[in-house]
Amino acid sequence: MESPPSPAPSDLGERAPAVSELRLAAFRSLRARTVPVAPVTVLTGPSGSGKSTVLEAYEALARLGGGEALGEVFGGARGGPAAFVPHRSPADRQGRRGFRLGCTVTGPAGEVRFDVAVQAEPRLCVAGERLSVPEHGTLLSTALRDPARRAVQAEWRTSGPSRVVRAPLPDDRLGTALLPLRVAGTTDGQRRVLAAAEQVVVALRAAFPCDPRPDTMRDPVAPGDGLLRGGCDNLAAVLRRTRVECATRHAALVTAVRAGCGSPVTELRAEGCENGLVRAVLDRGDGAGTTPLERLGDGELRYAALSLVLLTGPGVLSVDHVAEVPAARQALAVLADGVDRALDARQSRQLLDLAVRMGRRGHIRLLASAGDAGPVAREAARMPGVSLVDLGA
Repeated sequence: MESPPSPAPSDLGERAPAVSELRLAAFRSLRARTVPVAPVTVLTGPSGSGKSTVLEAYEALARLGGGEALGEVFGGARGGPAAFVPHRSPADRQGRRGFRLGCTVTGPAGEVRFDVAVQAEPRLCVAGERLSVPEHGTLLSTALRDPARRAVQAEWRTSGPSRVVRAPLPDDRLGTALLPLRVAGTTDGQRRVLAAAEQVVVALRAAFPCDPRPDTMRDPVAPGDGLLRGGCDNLAAVLRRTRVECATRHAALVTAVRAGCGSPVTELRAEGCENGLVRAVLDRGDGAGTTPLERLGDGELRYAALSLVLLTGPGVLSVDHVAEVPAARQALAVLADGVDRALDARQSRQLLDLAVRMGRRGHIRLLASAGDAGPVAREAARMPGVSLVDLGA
């Protein structure tokens, strides 16, 4: 089965849909955990408190919202889907075990709550799903009625002659992501269901997991590789593109890199090298030539890559972009696990300040994890506009 198409164009209003809360009722090591998500959120806490798990849950929801099947999202984990079930969770009388997660998405449709229960054993499938808004209650619900069938029974509310429509949906994908294929939107009730589903799908799909890897960023790359990947290994090719296409943002990037590097920086660009490849270089402005970016330390490389991510958008990053929705009505969520890795206090402060400034524009959001005693956590604790969530509390 092919992935469902993007949501149809609709009036998404002035506010870009955004995830405002993650709920991990039972997911890996976390139980009954609710995590608020602000435009700039830093997760902190001791090792084992669940920081990476929260980001993993967000990424899983994003992939499911994009139409991927459960097996594609959870099947490749070490230990299989059962690895997401909380340790020592007992099976029911039918031998079933699973996990539950969800989120709240705010936007033009108001506050929309989405929750899904996934059966991991004896086979991977959706056990149940719910889409609701406070003003109108449950708009969509699904349930696995017959374990022998590869389908869930779905119900969604309408205001037509039949107030509730019932139909089977595949049990390996989110019904919320499939709803635009099944609902015509001809009545007020149908439009309400579609608006809620679209809001959740648009918000979830606009996620970019990012973990810059200095060991791969130092290698020359092909010049045509112009969409930045999560590991930022093709940084040089993206710099070559952004310097030509957007001089204003490139100048802002140079300013940000100058603030986070120990030596002067007057320019940042890509230049050709052997075999038709390109590499990133810095110009120090001292007339002594350029400095290849690969000579920088890990902290400076990670800082430069994260700054580039925060200053760009879906057109530059390798994300599941919702092309049918105007860019002004989408808020890209950057997911950065271990954002403080190799950064010093100055770089942490500059990066968080950049994230806050970009977050105020409403198009970039940052959800990052950091050690509870690291520089990012210390800066986040005293910086206005940054929400610090201690998972160890």
